[in-house]
Amino acid sequence: MLANLFMHYVFDDFMSREFPNVNWVRYADDGALNCVSLKQAKYMIKVLDKRFKLFGLELNLTKTKIVYCKDSDRKGNYENITFDFLGYTFKPRYVKCGKKKGFTGFLPAISDKAKKVIKQEVKEWKMQRKVNKNIRDIANMYNSKIQGWINYYSHYYKSEMYDIIRYINKCIIKWVRRKYKFNSTRKSVKWLKRVMQNEPKLFAHWKSEKFVMAI
Repeated sequence: MLANLFMHYVFDDFMSREFPNVNWVRYADDGALNCVSLKQAKYMIKVLDKRFKLFGLELNLTKTKIVYCKDSDRKGNYENITFDFLGYTFKPRYVKCGKKKGFTGFLPAISDKAKKVIKQEVKEWKMQRKVNKNIRDIANMYNSKIQGWINYYSHYYKSEMYDIIRYINKCIIKWVRRKYKFNSTRKSVKWLKRVMQNEPKLFAHWKSEKFVMAI
């Protein structure tokens, strides 16, 4: 709480007062500024570095970088055209427009780092060992967490979540195989698909047809 209030004075209030025309966003000690030129971006790094040092802080110059938001309208070249922020990776992505010709936008989607963290957490659940539970118990144990990930990360490029959903489904399949002592993964998948048909909303990620197919 106190750290956030301190950053509000050091950064937020300073930016609003001294650079009202520069759009920015901050969460804890992570932030991003939207500059109109490379010259302005380099200048803002110098200004903020000086500002932070004034209060005994240091701008992480290794982590801080200038990124060119390349898209269909900004076609220039620059060494950095992607960055991560709050679990999302922002980079040039192709956008479909129905039957019309698509375009490239500078847009976010769940980052590879966030995917890795989520998969590790799911692995640590050790779901396959919980053979004393039934399928509804398993769903109740993890649905709130799964729904939270979906709520946060599926706003943009939902397809980037398929890898996570597929991994969760594979863990459920492993549980099915061990629970019912099936001698093949194929039989486990067949059993699970019957459950999906009968109770399509049992797991949080089954509510979307696209997510259900990621198996």
